Parts: sequence; C-alpha cells; structure tokens
Amino acid sequence: MTTARRLATIDTLRAGPFPARPERSGPVDSGPGFHIGELATSEDFWEDDGTRSVLVEERYEADRDDLAALLTARWGPPEELSLWSVLERSMGGEEIPEPWSTFSCHRPDLRLWRVDGRWTGLGVSQWDKELPYQLLAVITDVDPPWARIES
Repeated sequence: MTTARRLATIDTLRAGPFPARPERSGPVDSGPGFHIGELATSEDFWEDDGTRSVLVEERYEADRDDLAALLTARWGPPEELSLWSVLERSMGGEEIPEPWSTFSCHRPDLRLWRVDGRWTGLGVSQWDKELPYQLLAVITDVDPPWARIES
C-alpha cells in the first residue's frame, strides 16, 4: 500500500461511523468508539541470525515516521503516548477501555493527534517475536488512559 493509500485509509476510517459491537472487516477491527486499521503487514522475515527482523522493524518505523510527517503537516505535532503504563495497569486488574487495552498489549508507544473530536494514532506493532510487523492506525473517540500520578 502506498503512502497515498494509507492516508486515504486513515481518512476513510476517520469519517466512518463506529459499530455498536466488535467486528472485523478485512484489515480493520472496529468496536464501539474505535477502528484499528492494518496499513501494512510484513511477510515472513526470520533469518537464522535474526538480522532481517531488525531491518523489517526499521522499515516499518520509517514508514510510520513518513506517514506521521504528513499528518503533522495537516494537524500539527503529535503527542507521544507510551502504552507501557497502560499495559501494567491492565495487568494489575484495572479495567482499561478499548481500543487502549488491546493496543497496549502489542505496541509500547503511539504517535497521537486529536482532531475534530477523534484521536488518530500510528504505531508499529508486533504481537510476538515470531509474528509479522504491522503498521497500524487507530481512530477513536475514547480518550486515552493517561498515566495517573500516584501521591
């Protein structure tokens, strides 16, 4: 998928309604208040020494950065959201709303913009070291669960 098609996919997801219950349509998972779209998914990438895996990750991060630059030109600089604390909180028993609960399980950080009442985020994901990399976009009207400050 080209950068232009990725932007078009993000625009389509941003404009579309959210379903009343979870559903999957092609490369898009949706639910109440969110869409998560696969913008790119790597092929098998393992070599005996693991070096190709590093190159694939770097390429996907570069693709994310290129797309983020275009979105930054539209909307201004993104917020950088770390999802590690969200994952830790969910593992500690706190109920985290979707899409943040699922997204925090396989992506440690996110580039995030708030525009027209919706959040749009970009991240490079890998569910497990033996699974492919994905360039993902999340569109949601659910506010992110920012890390709480403990006193």
